[in-house]
Amino acid sequence: MKYPDKQAFGAHSPSTGYSDAAKTAVQQTTLRVKEMHGAIADQTFDVLRRIPLISWPAQLVQVTHDVISSGVYAVIHHGSGGLLEAAALMEKHHTGFSSGKPPGRFASGLHSALNGAFGDHLAASNSVLAINMAIQVNGAVVPLATDALRMAFPEAGQRLCVFIHGLGCDEHCWDPDEGSAESASHFGRQLEAELTYTPIYLRYNSGLPIAENCARLAVLLDDLLAAWPQPASELVIIGHSMGGLIALGACDQATASGMHWPQSTRMLICLGSPHLGSPVERLGHLANSALNLTKITAPLGKIAAARSQGVKDLRHGPGAAQAPSESPSIAFRFVGASLAKNGDHPFGKFFGDGLVPLSSAIAHQIDGDVQSATFGKLGHMGLLNDSRVYRQIREWLAAPGDARIPAES
Repeated sequence: MKYPDKQAFGAHSPSTGYSDAAKTAVQQTTLRVKEMHGAIADQTFDVLRRIPLISWPAQLVQVTHDVISSGVYAVIHHGSGGLLEAAALMEKHHTGFSSGKPPGRFASGLHSALNGAFGDHLAASNSVLAINMAIQVNGAVVPLATDALRMAFPEAGQRLCVFIHGLGCDEHCWDPDEGSAESASHFGRQLEAELTYTPIYLRYNSGLPIAENCARLAVLLDDLLAAWPQPASELVIIGHSMGGLIALGACDQATASGMHWPQSTRMLICLGSPHLGSPVERLGHLANSALNLTKITAPLGKIAAARSQGVKDLRHGPGAAQAPSESPSIAFRFVGASLAKNGDHPFGKFFGDGLVPLSSAIAHQIDGDVQSATFGKLGHMGLLNDSRVYRQIREWLAAPGDARIPAES
């Protein structure tokens, strides 16, 4: 695969914000409703035109109906467009999409969810809402330059742990919620305190095709290690859900292209990654296909089909994980979860963590240093902060006989 130019990432000038996104959504929804209305009306008038004596009056009524309905939908389309264009202008002047004050967790989460659902459309339309893949610290992008990295990570050591979120999320997903149980773990902080790994959090547009995000991540990690203040650093990658798929794909592509960072990568850990796909997206695809079976529901099918390519890529997944071609000595770890207390229970195997079946999360065709672990009574998002998962990660990362790390009781 040919890699994109590094300078191409984030090189465009974003042009639209939330108001413009709302304008597109309102106008597209209005168009779909108009199409559905038209399909229902056409079916009704088609029947009336076949009835003797009222065929001609029915044609007159249909002409009148079409003129009036077209006018109404035109008013809604252009009226909403005008109002939201004015809102967009105010938004740019007063809220600005500036690099001043970073957004809070809620705004950031909404932004990332929007990218998960429609990120490829946002990127294609040059929207300011399209997320550019980057390292984030406190909501701000960290340039991949040595001075900037040294300032952002003043305690930078030779051990790096890159955390990669899943679909529709951002780096805040690794923070336990305020109301979480006391047993919840903050993986990054604990790995830094106990194993001296510097936690690094990635944010990316999860609505883009998975292969495209793989290519972008491969380039970013190469630049990151090249600019990192400490030379000869060791890299660990922990990816949740889609993040694990992207990490595996990036490793494969980087190895094939002769990049250096896979040689510095000690371990790649996938938490609940749907290697064999997610049944939720397969169900969504079936529902979309069903909606397209009739003219009346076809407009709804168009709305459903507007979901991002990143989401669609999860229908079948990339297949069982495989070691990169000409694989460096990377250790691979796979974690799956089950809502059932016992992961071997048929319910637990089928439903898995609620989004990803166990068989999909731990599927691999890798020889060498590879291990898997499964946990019961745990949902998909619980994998991000569960203390049992952290203890397993810690055990994998702690070198045997490391005096700094006491053995688990």
